[in-house]
Amino acid sequence: MSSQVQNKAITISTLQDIKDRGEKFACLTAYDAIFSELISTAGIELMLVGDSLGMVLQGHDSTLPVTMDDMVYHMNCVRRGNNGAAIMADLPFMSYASEQQSLESAATLMRAGAHIVKLEGGAWLSESTRLLTERGIPVCAHMGLTPQSINRLGGYRVQGRDPEQAHTMIDEAKILEEAGASLLLLECVPTGLAEDITKALKIPVIGIGAGPTTDAQIMVVHDMLGITPSSIRVPKFVKNFLPESTNGLPGAFEAYAAAVHSGVFPGPEHTFK
Repeated sequence: MSSQVQNKAITISTLQDIKDRGEKFACLTAYDAIFSELISTAGIELMLVGDSLGMVLQGHDSTLPVTMDDMVYHMNCVRRGNNGAAIMADLPFMSYASEQQSLESAATLMRAGAHIVKLEGGAWLSESTRLLTERGIPVCAHMGLTPQSINRLGGYRVQGRDPEQAHTMIDEAKILEEAGASLLLLECVPTGLAEDITKALKIPVIGIGAGPTTDAQIMVVHDMLGITPSSIRVPKFVKNFLPESTNGLPGAFEAYAAAVHSGVFPGPEHTFK
């Protein structure tokens, strides 16, 4: 799919159809109205109102301090600027610790304009995923490096290099798909594992630091524009697309969308073996 102005609203069905055709779609984080308009107009199908705002906007050293009020505020901003992209929103840290809390938190974000909610974790999320799906709330499961669990993981490290851990991730991804997840996001996993999971699932798989074989790619918008905060080490999977633009920010977003749609990005230098 080439970069172009959105002609109609992108939905979960649209994203599934793209995977079924063997094509790719592009995703970026968005936190405000003007970036939402620029991103969605550039032909990027999915925007994530991510709890990464805690690091890139609020200056925290993790996503943990982000609150539901923060997410609702930025969700409303992004909704106002959107030009047809699907909008996904993170459930922030400890906002889905129980099944009832998951329902209440997800409903809050959906009322603010989200089309999909994202939860970090593995098979333990299966019942919450099932409950949300049954109640009309599309779910994206987030596996691999899960930033909300950074203290348990012991740092920002590639996940799934151990064969046993990789096998577990494949099994848990299948469980979440069976529970009703509409999307899966894989962060910082080896390319081979990401390929195995993408082939094993019928639902679209989005990658960040997961190699070129996933159905879609996502990046933090600030990273894509080369303005990663100085306090954060630039991840290996990041590429600055602003130098490729002859039209400022709009051109950078169009270049990113085109690179993802064609499969040019990510290249070998952005992946983990």
